[in-house]
Amino acid sequence: QVQLVESGGGLVQAGASLRLSCAASGRSISDYAMGWFRQAPGKERELVALISNGGVFTRYADPVKGRFAISRDNAKNIIYLQMNSLKPEDTAVYYCAIGGRLITTPASDFRSWGQGTKVTVSS
Repeated sequence: QVQLVESGGGLVQAGASLRLSCAASGRSISDYAMGWFRQAPGKERELVALISNGGVFTRYADPVKGRFAISRDNAKNIIYLQMNSLKPEDTAVYYCAIGGRLITTPASDFRSWGQGTKVTVSS
């Protein structure tokens, strides 16, 4: 079983940037699609971004398109979420998770959730 540890969150002002990291241990994640999800206070968890196992294909939720970028370094067993032009509505706990071999993995099939890293964006 893969263990995932998110980091990089913090308190920033609107318009700032953050880069989140998700470090995997226990086994290589190179064969699997990976995803970033977030859960804001009082809201359901939502998909933020997905990346294919080789990093060629990515998908983003509409609210973050053009602002966020997911990437991965399979040699380091790490995935990243670069977040630019942050808005107060981006405030949430961000989680990473592992999917299947294909980026078409349903969101409900993602597993091995990390503990999350909190992002707070002030006005």
